[in-house]
This record gives sequence, structure tokens and C-alpha cells, in this order.
Amino acid sequence: MRNAIEVEERVSRELSTVIEVMCGDPDSDAVVTLGVVRYRIKRALAGFAEAERTHLFGDEETLGAELDALIDEYGEDTLAIDLASVKASEDLSTIIEALLDDTDPDIVLTLGAVREAMANGLLASLAGDGLIEADEEQTLRAEIDALIERRGEETLAEDVLRFE
Repeated sequence: MRNAIEVEERVSRELSTVIEVMCGDPDSDAVVTLGVVRYRIKRALAGFAEAERTHLFGDEETLGAELDALIDEYGEDTLAIDLASVKASEDLSTIIEALLDDTDPDIVLTLGAVREAMANGLLASLAGDGLIEADEEQTLRAEIDALIERRGEETLAEDVLRFE
């Protein structure tokens, strides 16, 4: 059973990015745990001179301390991906924002409701309005399915919006 971890409150954006990159490496078939992330960060930094390391990474002590605290709390065998923050792409964020704008404020918009709206013609409508690319439909459907698999249908859609 996976840990229920409030990612946005526990993991910095920088560490989340490192975890996402390591977990998304197509050349690696190893399970990425917190212990593996700590090992790989230390190994990658070991080859750099102090000045270069500080210039390139700057926050290695911060990342190391953050990882150590997470390992103390959850254990080094915890799957790292469970701690990576999950945010929607820019296009999916556009879809969610459009739904939020058109939804009664008293109604809670979930990822499941977003998927349902997408299946019921929202993508074609937004493509027609020029808000998203028409050829992105399959990619966006795969993305919402992956978010639902990772976070659950009842997750608030607002929680995965990308604000950048």
C-alpha cells in the first residue's frame, strides 16, 4: 500500500523535479526509492569540483537535507514517485481553467469530472475556440487518465493546475 503523503506540503519543487526526471528515465528499469535518489544525487555531485558544484546546483545541501528528512520520516524504501508533485500540462491547465470558469462556484470540479467533460466534447469546443491544438486530444486524454491513476478521480482539479 502506498503512503498518503501531502506532496505539496512536504517536497520542494526542486526535489520534485529531480524525482520526476529520475523516475522518467527510459534507460533505467530500476525502482526509484528515496534511498536511490539520495545515492544518485551524491554520486552525480561527487565528480564536480566544489566551485562548479555550487555554480551548477547551488542547493545540493538543501536537497540532501530535505531527502534525509523525508527518509527519516518515510524510510529510504519509499517510492520516490509518491513524493513528486503532480501538475497538469499547460494545455490541460487551460482545460481545467475553462471548466472552472463555466462551473457553478458551489460545485466541486474533480479530475473525474474533467475527464467526463473531455469525453463529452469539451476538447473539440476548446480546439474550435483556438485555446488548445486540435491534434492534442489523444495526448490530453492520456494525461488526464495518468493523473487520475496517480491521484484519484475525486482529486480536486484545481489542485493540479500549473501556475507558471
